Amino acid sequence: MRKLQFVAGNQIRLLFCGDEYFSALIVEIDRANQEIYLETYIFTHDATALQVQQALGRAVSRGVIVRVIVDWLGSGGKQSELLVASMLQQGIQCRNFNPWFKRGLARTHRKICVIDQRCALVGGLNVIDDLIADDGSGQVLQFPRWDFAVHIVGPLVPHIHLEVCAQWMRLGRLNLKSRFQLMRHLRQDIHSSSHQAMLASYVVRDNLRNRVTIQRAYLQALGLARKRAILANPYFAPGRKLRTALISAASRGVDVTLLIGVGQFKLQDAVTHSFYPKLLQHGVNIVEYRKTQLHAKVAVIDHDWATVGSSNFDGLSLFLNQEANIVIRDQEFAKQLIGHLEQGIADGVTVVAEDYANYPWYKRVWYGIAYFIYRFLMRVVTFGSYTS
Repeated sequence: MRKLQFVAGNQIRLLFCGDEYFSALIVEIDRANQEIYLETYIFTHDATALQVQQALGRAVSRGVIVRVIVDWLGSGGKQSELLVASMLQQGIQCRNFNPWFKRGLARTHRKICVIDQRCALVGGLNVIDDLIADDGSGQVLQFPRWDFAVHIVGPLVPHIHLEVCAQWMRLGRLNLKSRFQLMRHLRQDIHSSSHQAMLASYVVRDNLRNRVTIQRAYLQALGLARKRAILANPYFAPGRKLRTALISAASRGVDVTLLIGVGQFKLQDAVTHSFYPKLLQHGVNIVEYRKTQLHAKVAVIDHDWATVGSSNFDGLSLFLNQEANIVIRDQEFAKQLIGHLEQGIADGVTVVAEDYANYPWYKRVWYGIAYFIYRFLMRVVTFGSYTS
């Protein structure tokens, strides 16, 4: 299991929810003077998205090269095609990722912006108002969607730029020789001293060279955990390895807490519930967050390891889609994220094993059926990579 490669000397700021994220994003777009790369799963057409698009248009008017990648499925098929046309009229270069599934089933689920190779924003927030549900229902949320991103300045930024630039090139017309050369370039190791703060690693998942990189990062951190691990995620349906790592850590006496978003998709909730008995039996704490839509994909382990990104704990994120996380080794950053996680736990509902055992029999049967349906579908779409 290859260790993550960390780059030292970064300045990384945690961004909480849309107010902080979109404010930072638009400020940086308005500061751009050379180029902007933006990649996202959802780029909708609400007021918040319009503000971002207008900022990108202002950058073009200053002579900035602006390149945007939106996922065709995530942004809504026809809507994503209309978005591309609208941006092209503004002089914004825009490409759809995998329209009509021409390149297989994988989606880009990454949320990345790199500006002038000077700063980058990476996290879980799509370009959508965080008071509107992101499942296409248009439901107005009572509280802002619970999510995080990071603002990065420092030597890690060129590595993020390289990845998003490569993504743009792959969506264009590249012959086999050019694609091979691009892959070789991306495989080069990162060289950096490992004793300086702030240490960070950019971790991506794809279906070529980084098929299990993000899962490996979690497995390594949980395998070394000694005191505490808090993991927040909206869609909990990982493969056997990650579930085993959680149980193993709890069995060693590590205080393991899962903060799980529920209430958005009934089938997903049922699959998630099917894992509860074994996790609870082995001492894993489970808290369901119901205050608003939990969309965060974050974790803190042992007060000095943290991650913020786009990867869910489900088969699609871990075994099929393209994802991007930042792993940070810094106690002050971890402390700040822990504060948010502890507030999320306080706002959540703790799942008690005894209560779960008293669920009606038909609910428990439904959870089991949902799991087998989900496992079958994941094995099909991930070509057998998803392990139950």
